[in-house]
Amino acid sequence: MRKKVQLFFLFALFCFILVGCSGKSASGSNHVKIGVTGSDGQYWNIIKERAKEEGIEIELVEFSDYTLPNKALANGELDVNSFQHLAFLSQFIVENEVDIKPIGSTIVAPMGLYSEKFKTTEEIPNGSTIAIPNDPANTGRGLKVLEKAGLLKLKEGVGLYPTPDDIAENPKELEIMTVVAQQTPRVLPDVAASIINSGIAGQAGLLLDDAIFHDDPHSEDTRPYLNVFAVRSEDIDNETYKKIAEIYQEERVIEAVKEDSNGANIVVDIPAEELQKTLDQLIEDIEAGKQ
Repeated sequence: MRKKVQLFFLFALFCFILVGCSGKSASGSNHVKIGVTGSDGQYWNIIKERAKEEGIEIELVEFSDYTLPNKALANGELDVNSFQHLAFLSQFIVENEVDIKPIGSTIVAPMGLYSEKFKTTEEIPNGSTIAIPNDPANTGRGLKVLEKAGLLKLKEGVGLYPTPDDIAENPKELEIMTVVAQQTPRVLPDVAASIINSGIAGQAGLLLDDAIFHDDPHSEDTRPYLNVFAVRSEDIDNETYKKIAEIYQEERVIEAVKEDSNGANIVVDIPAEELQKTLDQLIEDIEAGKQ
């Protein structure tokens, strides 16, 4: 009888361990911490609800600085982050020597030139100050938007990461002021115009239609600016994290993203393998430029 009781408890313990270990994320449970730089959108509520149906509990961790979500991910404080495009990620990887990889695409967020004082780029006076984001990837993208708007011309062959030092022609003698990306809407009263990512613009109550100029989100030139879910390399095959990326592509989420961004942000579905190829090429270009 005693042997039967012992066997029963051993069997129960085995089942408990088996159930406890099944379906867990890399952090040891189906509680997933995702780093974001804005969590007000209704689409996150939908994602959290859908994830819960799949047995996944999502905790959003909000950051006010673009560099912090990648540091937190690399340090193991987060499981996933979702806030950046591939150009930003590639620059961070090279500068910090971390191994972070994309597991799914989210949106393309157009970048626009906004002004509280002028309705067209032609109205911007000589000697005006233009604000742009100060992180390397978005500094480069912002300068390219100003070039496409006809306000300046960059040197040939500057790649994706030009700086104000790479301005070849500046007919209006504009002063380029770099600020933290989240501050780009807040400086509008103090500058002639400001380059603002549509995600941040939306949080500030600005519509894409309010921009006096913006880049084309459908252009092949925007591939480096695809936003992604990112994880540590050892978690690239984690099924829980991949499921969250899949949920993002569901119709309810897509519609909510459109509504939250007033149609500015466009959800894109690019396979992780293609995202990694683009990221690898961006990293190669950065490293080649440093030689």
